[in-house]
Amino acid sequence: MIALKIDNIKEFMHLLLLSETFDHFLLSEASITTFATMILDGHSYADFFSPEDEGYEMIAEESYAPFALLRPCCLDFIKGKRTPVSFKFVFLLSKVNQEKTLASLHSSFATEDISGMYLNLKYQAGEIICTTGISYRNFSMDKSLDQAWDDMVIRFFKNHKILFETLT
Repeated sequence: MIALKIDNIKEFMHLLLLSETFDHFLLSEASITTFATMILDGHSYADFFSPEDEGYEMIAEESYAPFALLRPCCLDFIKGKRTPVSFKFVFLLSKVNQEKTLASLHSSFATEDISGMYLNLKYQAGEIICTTGISYRNFSMDKSLDQAWDDMVIRFFKNHKILFETLT
């Protein structure tokens, strides 16, 4: 697990809410506090959609909704002249991206071993802190996947020119 402090909040918020940068992640949960608190439970319900609807395949295959579907709602609640009091976004990799990640790392872990690979964003007291984490189905002393996931998040941030400093 690593903790990263985002250096340029305005640019980061643009990438988060006004671009597709985080759209391939699933949203487990979100909490946004402005004049009130909006809490989003990212659990998806495929029965709401018909097979012809955009995004149906992803919803039908996953337990959580892709951020792409929820981002407009989050933007509507946050946008305005005033800065939010706080927010928290809990993202995770889709099963497909989790499989690709494990394959690219030649990991000894299988997707069945992992409940989720998480990216958490928390804004509070004028700063955004990002933390990473993996939830395993069984205890393991092997932390190689944790390190690889941390490295992948750092590369993701660097590829998208997200400036950060590593916290200890």
